[in-house]
Amino acid sequence: MTSRNPFEEIERMFEQMDEGLRSFDASLTQGVPLDLVDEGGTYAVTADLPGYEKDDIEVRLSGSTLKIDAERDTETEESDGEYVRRERRRESVNRTVRLPEPVVESETDASYKNGVLTVTLSKESSLDGGESISIE
Repeated sequence: MTSRNPFEEIERMFEQMDEGLRSFDASLTQGVPLDLVDEGGTYAVTADLPGYEKDDIEVRLSGSTLKIDAERDTETEESDGEYVRRERRRESVNRTVRLPEPVVESETDASYKNGVLTVTLSKESSLDGGESISIE
């Protein structure tokens, strides 16, 4: 007789619910489009943010969650004879992505060029066999 581990079944159910909620959330979100690429020892995140300045963008890493916020103000003015129209608009976008594995916060780099934000995150290294402990 094989014994079943109920905690593994619960964990599997949570993973299925998480996948379902992520796909549902993605269909509703008009956030920042991004790519997350596993490059072996690092993750590379590229996000399209055209029209924003570097100072308009904030990138935060908390544990294994990366959050990107961008906000800008735009102003237009038109004049035609007696009529003058002036409009102001504030735009903001954001995106939060959970990374598949823990990363080293101090080894994270970000750059912004031609409307594309690139964030490189180094994965935490884990020793397969563990760490050897000397016995005295």
